[in-house]
Amino acid sequence: MTTPAIEARNLSAGYGKEAVIRSINIVVNPGEVVALLGSNGAGKTTTMLTLSGELSPLDGEVLIDGKVSKAPLHIRAKNGLSYVTEEKSVIMGLSTRDNLRVGKADVAEALKLFPSLEKRIDVAGGSLSGGEQQMLTLARALGRKPKVLLADELSMGLAPLIVQRLLQAVREAADTTGAGVLLVEQHVRQALKYADRAYVMRRGVVELEGSAKDLASRIDEIEATYFAGAKD
Repeated sequence: MTTPAIEARNLSAGYGKEAVIRSINIVVNPGEVVALLGSNGAGKTTTMLTLSGELSPLDGEVLIDGKVSKAPLHIRAKNGLSYVTEEKSVIMGLSTRDNLRVGKADVAEALKLFPSLEKRIDVAGGSLSGGEQQMLTLARALGRKPKVLLADELSMGLAPLIVQRLLQAVREAADTTGAGVLLVEQHVRQALKYADRAYVMRRGVVELEGSAKDLASRIDEIEATYFAGAKD
């Protein structure tokens, strides 16, 4: 039996004593891309914060490589977890190369994922376009060859071609390095093209789960029910 790369088991969490997510069960296996979907306010980011160690559970457990973890994010990061938040984390005054080095990423590996960054390698982060900054952010996370990648809204505000390249890089990392990936993504149809499985959240609970292929075949129903008709 495969040991999950990361798992939420009956996980409840929130802010203060108020639970935002309740009894969440999520499994991400090594080499698997799992999409976490839902409308704004469904609890996706709270779930990611709790899995990363930034937020402590109110109940339930987070397991990493089969072991319960109560460690904070910086310890989980040392042990092979990368977390890409909604906000770009580029250091604006450092070059692309130095951003990668500060993140302890293998520069050559990062450039294999995003060859277009090579000609921008000595350009300051603040001079990169929004798409280039997000590629750099993801390259830095994947260049460390993490065991687990948590990626929250990689594509926010970016052009479709950039979104496609980011999702391709995530898929490639899972396939080639065995990283287990949990991906929050606003572009539902795109996410399901690259994911193996998906969970759909609403009002703090997981209401639907299944293979990406199955959920993609029901996309109109899912969007109407869970996204109030929102399109990608």
